[in-house]
Amino acid sequence: MSKSIKEKIRKKDFKVCVIGLGYVGFPLLKLLLKKKFPAIGLDVEKEVVKKALDKKIPATLDAKEALDDSDCAIICVPTPIEDDRRPNLKYVKSSTKTISKYLKKNCLIILESTVAPGTTEEILLPILEKSGLKKGEFYLAHCPERIDPGNKKWDVQNIPRVIGGIDEKSCDIVYNFYDNILDADILKLSNPKAAEAVKIVENAFRDINIAYVNELAKSFDEFGIDISEVIKGASTKPFAFMPHYPGCGVGGHCIAVDPYYLISKAEKTGFNYQFLKLAREINNSMPEYCVKKITKGLNKAGKTIKGSKITILGLSYKPNVNDTRESPAFKIIEELKKWDADLTIFDPYCPKLSNVNTLKDALKKKDCIVLVTEHKEFRKITPKLIKENRIKVVIDGRNIFDKKKIEKLGIIYEGIGR
Repeated sequence: MSKSIKEKIRKKDFKVCVIGLGYVGFPLLKLLLKKKFPAIGLDVEKEVVKKALDKKIPATLDAKEALDDSDCAIICVPTPIEDDRRPNLKYVKSSTKTISKYLKKNCLIILESTVAPGTTEEILLPILEKSGLKKGEFYLAHCPERIDPGNKKWDVQNIPRVIGGIDEKSCDIVYNFYDNILDADILKLSNPKAAEAVKIVENAFRDINIAYVNELAKSFDEFGIDISEVIKGASTKPFAFMPHYPGCGVGGHCIAVDPYYLISKAEKTGFNYQFLKLAREINNSMPEYCVKKITKGLNKAGKTIKGSKITILGLSYKPNVNDTRESPAFKIIEELKKWDADLTIFDPYCPKLSNVNTLKDALKKKDCIVLVTEHKEFRKITPKLIKENRIKVVIDGRNIFDKKKIEKLGIIYEGIGR
């Protein structure tokens, strides 16, 4: 390792530019500042930069200001998928091109955005070398982001990380850098490809297991078995079982998106990921399955979706946050609108997307309520409260309500695999 770089990092005389101030980049920038590194955020959105500045966090729209004298650039930009589910790397590419304009010798570039294996070496490296500098004159590595929005136990500072550099020096330097800002273990991998694959494997693992229990849920609905009871029973085994739970759909930028990066990459080599595709197909089917449950429940009550007063409870993809990316709620709403339902939408974490302001208004005299997100506020909905509001049908998309108590009050209950 270059002694001067190691010393600069140790002495916190190592200026860092974080590119992309979203749910990954912004917490990372705050951590760098907390650790006393000179750091600045760069983003293309005026509102994003303004919010950072309002919070006294250094940020700019000006690439020259952010990168001209930086020792390190960390790319934390979105990597979405297109409508055809092909990866979109335009933000990664444009960020790398911007870095290359200001690239200097011994600069460290880290990609944290989720990408397919090979991206760092096959896409970033050639772009950076257009600066006139070649591999070995700057350092390049991949360290896949790991962050769980809303999780108070695990955050950007204490979650273990993996790294892979394009050469041994890059790996050593990036290890030293993260070792000075994290309170967590850091594992060196042999190359960026391995590090890039780690993130996708982690989320594909969850996607596959969720698809498994979602398929079980569909069959258990036919068998008359409560999947919640079965999972509870299976969880008593102290080894070789990890509980996953069914639901009305999988959301978020990771689980619902990352497998497509591996699928797309494999197709270019002629390999077909049958298992990953099937998992995605099953999980993508769950919002439609939820609508079928709504239809079934309303039919039991002598009603149809058309004209029925239906409340959607929850828009975010996970509990107690306002993140709506890839949320199954929107697919459910879209389908219900096709059938002319009288929709009420409420999420206490997404007031601008809700059409009522309170849970009281969301429940008042509805034919059907559909629990999509298990926010803590919704866990307070009791069978008694449901009865008082003359709700005829409960669709429990996360299996959190007491089925027996609800049905005992003469209310129709439909869960996912219950």
